[in-house]
This record gives sequence, structure tokens and C-alpha cells, in this order.
Amino acid sequence: MGDPRGIGPMRAGVRVPVAALAAVVLAVVGTLALAAEAPAEPAPVPARVTAPPDPCGPAWAAAWQASPQAVAPVLPLAGRTLRMLVRPQVTGSQVRVRLSNRFGTAPLVVGRVSAGTVAEGAALVPGTVRPVAFAGRPEAVVAPGAELVSDPVPLVAEAGRPIAVSLVLPDPPRVVAEHPVALQTSYLSSPGDFSLDDRGAAFGTEVGSWMVLTRVDVLAPRPVNAVVAMGDSITDGVGSGFDTDSRWSDALSERLVRRGGAATMAVLNAGISRNELLTDDGGDSPLVRVGREVVEVPGATDVVLHIGTNDIAAGREAREIVGGLARFADLTRAAGRRVFLTTITPSDAGEHGTPRALAVREEVNRWVREQGPAHADGVFDFAAAVADPHDPTRIRDRYDAGDGLHLSGAGYRALADAVDVSRLSGSPCLADQSPARVALSDG
Repeated sequence: MGDPRGIGPMRAGVRVPVAALAAVVLAVVGTLALAAEAPAEPAPVPARVTAPPDPCGPAWAAAWQASPQAVAPVLPLAGRTLRMLVRPQVTGSQVRVRLSNRFGTAPLVVGRVSAGTVAEGAALVPGTVRPVAFAGRPEAVVAPGAELVSDPVPLVAEAGRPIAVSLVLPDPPRVVAEHPVALQTSYLSSPGDFSLDDRGAAFGTEVGSWMVLTRVDVLAPRPVNAVVAMGDSITDGVGSGFDTDSRWSDALSERLVRRGGAATMAVLNAGISRNELLTDDGGDSPLVRVGREVVEVPGATDVVLHIGTNDIAAGREAREIVGGLARFADLTRAAGRRVFLTTITPSDAGEHGTPRALAVREEVNRWVREQGPAHADGVFDFAAAVADPHDPTRIRDRYDAGDGLHLSGAGYRALADAVDVSRLSGSPCLADQSPARVALSDG
């Protein structure tokens, strides 16, 4: 029997008034409507984890360097190809080259550029020649007073194995950035663009300098640090012979290679013959060059400065030279680089060996030994390393190149042996001596 006060059938013990049931229905409908109108809750986004950069991952490292001077070329360069041979000290899978118009007053136009592995003489290993681009273009224009770095080039470089950088100068300027005392044979072609020619037949003229090219960088599997040897003709290697790689920087490199592991470093030569500390008469002084040839060089952590004999010959006083050495050391350390000073090697040649010169040299060397450590990270006694034990004012006979000023190959090895390599920064990422992940091939 139906319940006259409700709707629907009666259930035992339950009576639902019409008003209450309506309220429940309206509440449910409203809830559903609100749920339909509310925007969907966004799904939680997992946090993105960014791995920190690997401090021992692949990195560009300076593998070779030369310090240029302003030189008026005497060779017929226009429309010919220069093929310059250099010996990188870093192994890696890519290279890039640095061209200089540091002393130019007008833009330097450079035609096609290439890089390849040297076979013999001017000939290159077939299949290794690679074109070099600059911002994607096959030619380059270097602004006055500037230098220009190329795009990466897929060429495997092996430490100690020469590579050749070839370039064409369509219209060379009156003054080029050149390192005149390369002590390394490079080549100049007959008229024409032979930059991509791996044969050496077109390169009939030998050249004893590096022109326009000032540095080669290598992309190494692990960071390789460098020590820069900066100075005058003694650092340049005068007296050591041609194509012998017998500069003191080369001998130091050999020592570091033998030690291996974390002691490994590239040794970059920043010597300029006739260079002085206090003037730019013999090329830019180290006080001018330290920024671009040490601080701005990828991987360069240390510098060894050997200079002063030309300042002495020019009549400078000891206090002036000491002041310059202190300024150089302070500048270098302020830039976050390690610096090592050296005593000035003895000489009895001409203005380098007068009684006044001997007295100035001795005063400067005394300051380096006693006060140098207050400014530098260390000092190396180059003078004691090569001095005649019976007469410290002159070079020992077997270390003398024959002119009383420059050293023989044995003399330069003695300088390298005077460097306490345990004081250098080394390359900490090379403490792990597992094989480097780079394929080496002749092409």
C-alpha cells in the first residue's frame, strides 16, 4: 500500500520527505556542474635534472704558438700559397687555426686555407687535407690590429707529429705579422692556389719563418694545460740548429712527456729574437704580450719568463730591469696564472759582456734568487745551469753555441733541466691514464 505522504513505494522504517529528496538531487547536480566547469588539475611535471658540466670532458687546448713581429715581406707572396709546418703538442680530433693582422693598418684578405698531416717536406698525407672555414666562409678578412680564429676543422692531430697550414694571400700588405726565426722549414709555392694539393711539387721555395699564422688549437678528449716559455732569442732557440726542435722549450716538453699523466703539459714558445723587457724595440715586450700570449690562450696556466740580457746591452740599470720583472710577475698572477722568473744567463759577448753589463746582470740575478719568490710562484736558476764553473761570467764551453751569448742544444737542455717541473700546474685531468677516446688515423 502506498504512503500518501511520500512518493514511491514505502520501505520498512524509511520515510523520505519530498523536500529533502529534492535538496539532495539539486546538490548532486550542482556538484557535477561545478566539476565539469573547473579546469583539469595539471599533471605534475617531473623536475628536470641538469648534469653539471664535466670538468674533465673534451676541451680546446693551445697546441702550438708563435709570437709575431711586424715584418715587411721580401718574398713574392701575392697569389701564391704559403705552407707552414708546425708541431702540435696535444692530441685531439679537431683543430682550429688563428690568423693575425696584428700590425696591419688595413684589412688582411686571406684566400683559401687548409690543414693537413705532413708526410715529408711539403707533401701531405693523402686524404688528410681539410679546408678551413671562417664563420662558414672559405675566405677570411682579418681586421687591422686583430686576430681571427677559424671554425673547427675535423682533422686528427697527434702530439709531436707535424701538420701543415696552407693559405693564400691574394694581395699581401706591406707589413705582415711574422715570426722571423722559426728554425723550421716551411714552403712557398709557385703562383697559384695549391692549398688543397697534397703533393709538394708546387712548393719550390723554402721559408724560414711563420707568417700570419700565430696559433693552432686542438680539441682534446680531456683538458690539457700549457706552460708558456716567454723571452728573447735564447727562448727562441737561436744556436740550436734548424729543423732540430732543440729549443729549451722543446727539451722541457720532452721531460714532461716522459713523466706523463698529470704532469703532462703543452709547452708553448713565446720567444722573440732581440726582445727586451722594458721597450718594444725588439718586438712587443712581455709586459705587452702577456695578455694575448698567456692570459687569453686556452689552457695556458703557467709562464716561465727568461729575459733581460738585451736590456742590459741597451744600457738599462738593474733597478729598472728588476722593476719590470716584478711588474710582469704581478700582472700575471693578478690574472690568475702562475709565473716563474729565471736568472739571466751569462755572456761575455760585446755589450752583453762589458764590466758594467756583468755588474748589472749579477745584481738582477741576486734579486731574482733572493726577492723573486715574493712576486712569483718560483724561480729557476738558468744562469747557474749553464755557467762555466771556473768563470761564472761566461757560458760553459759545451753549452756555448759559439758566440758567447746563445746556447747549443746541450745548453738548452741544461736550461730545461733547471726547471722544477713539480712546481708547474700540470694537467690534473690526465691523472687518469686510461686511453683517450679519439681515433687516430692517416685518413
